[in-house]
Amino acid sequence: MSSPAEYYNSLPPISKAYGTLCFFATVLFHLQILNPDFIALYYPFVFKKFEIWRLFTNFFFLGPFSINFGIRLLMIARYGVQLEKGAFEKRTADFLWMMIFGAISLLVLSAIPLFQLSLLGIPMVSMLLYVWSREYPNSQINMYGLVQLRSFYLPWAMLGLDVIFGSPLLPGFLGIIVGHLYYFLAVLHPLATGKNYLKTPKWVHSIVARFRIGVQANTPIRPAANAGAGAFRGRSYRLNQ
Repeated sequence: MSSPAEYYNSLPPISKAYGTLCFFATVLFHLQILNPDFIALYYPFVFKKFEIWRLFTNFFFLGPFSINFGIRLLMIARYGVQLEKGAFEKRTADFLWMMIFGAISLLVLSAIPLFQLSLLGIPMVSMLLYVWSREYPNSQINMYGLVQLRSFYLPWAMLGLDVIFGSPLLPGFLGIIVGHLYYFLAVLHPLATGKNYLKTPKWVHSIVARFRIGVQANTPIRPAANAGAGAFRGRSYRLNQ
C-alpha cells in the first residue's frame, strides 16, 4: 500500500494543483489568514478597482471544512483524477483547456444577474463531475451504501443531495450547464459533423510544453531540445481532430 506522499505524487498535474489550491484556501480561511471576500468574484471591484485576481481566485474556495467540502475535494481526487488519467491520458493541454473553458464560461454566466455567484469553486467541481459522467456513463456508483446508480445520473443525484442537505442548487446546476456545453462542443458536435470549434488553442499547448506540465502527445508545439522531445510525440486524439 502506498503512503499518502506517494499517492499525492502519483496524481496527474492539473487535478493535483487544483485540489491542492482548494485545500489550502480552506486551511488559510480557518487560520483567519484568508478572507473569502478578498478572493470572491465581484465585477464592480474587478472593473472599477482593477482587482483582476478575483477572476481567478474565486475558483479555489470550496467553503469551510465540512461534509460538503470533503465531498467536493473527494470529487476532484476521484473523478477529476480519473478523467485526467483516463479519457485525457497524455492530453494534459486538452484537460487544461477544458478547465480554462469551464472557468471562462462560468465567469460569463455569473455576469448574468439570474446566475450571479461570487465563488465558483463548487460549479467547477460540478463541471468536472458532469464531464466524467459522460466519459464513463455506464460505471456503477454506490452512494453511501444506500443507492446504486449509473454514473451518467450522478451529477443529477448530487443536485438532489444538495436539496436534501439544504445547500444552494444554483452552483451545481451551473456546473452541469457548463459541463454539457463543453461536452457538446468538444465531443458530440465533432463526432456528428467532423468539425471541432473547441480545439485546444496553441497557447495552451505552449504553456504545457514550456513548463513541462504532464504530457501532450499531439502537441503542435515543438519542445526545446533538452525537454525530451520524444515525450510529446504520438497519434492524434479526438478533441484535436
